[in-house]
Amino acid sequence: MKPRTNAYFFFILTLFALQIHAQEGDDLFASLETTETETQLLPENMLITQRLLWGNKGLLRTTGIAKLNKTQREKELNLRRKLLVAHQVIGYATLAGMIAQGIIGGKLYNGDYSLKDTHENLGMTVNALYFTGAGLSLFAPPPLINKKVKGWSSMKAHKFLATIHLSAMIATNALSEDNKKLHRAAAYTAFGSYAAAMIVLKF
Repeated sequence: MKPRTNAYFFFILTLFALQIHAQEGDDLFASLETTETETQLLPENMLITQRLLWGNKGLLRTTGIAKLNKTQREKELNLRRKLLVAHQVIGYATLAGMIAQGIIGGKLYNGDYSLKDTHENLGMTVNALYFTGAGLSLFAPPPLINKKVKGWSSMKAHKFLATIHLSAMIATNALSEDNKKLHRAAAYTAFGSYAAAMIVLKF
């Protein structure tokens, strides 16, 4: 892509990332338990990606593939758990790939081009893992309820860091041929914020 196209693409996806961050309630493993008085099958707040598929007028509802009822929602919540577990597993694999990519990229930056093909192939693998993992989280069925936590929390920090590493990953790809120094800076930013996003969930 041309530099101007890259910048436009980066801007659009950054706005998308900020929209994801703006949603306050989507805990990775929000409680799936209902109360005796619970009648609402969908949370009030959902990510755009969730609403497009799983909302009252989402694609899966209007086509009849996933009709909104209690039995279907139970299936969706089970699917959600599986997708988010896969999201975490892929996350660790992505982080390992980023570390390897950083080591190889450092050698290339210092003039050793013997690993150029390996760097490019590993880059494609890391991209595939990263965006697959992101997709599993973004398009997973919504939880039954979205908990609102006052103040700062590990989940809010995770979301904030997600906007950074998503933008940095896009920039890393967009700048791979245009500016080597900025490409490297974006790659390190993506790695640092991605690693931090995983660490904060442990506390």
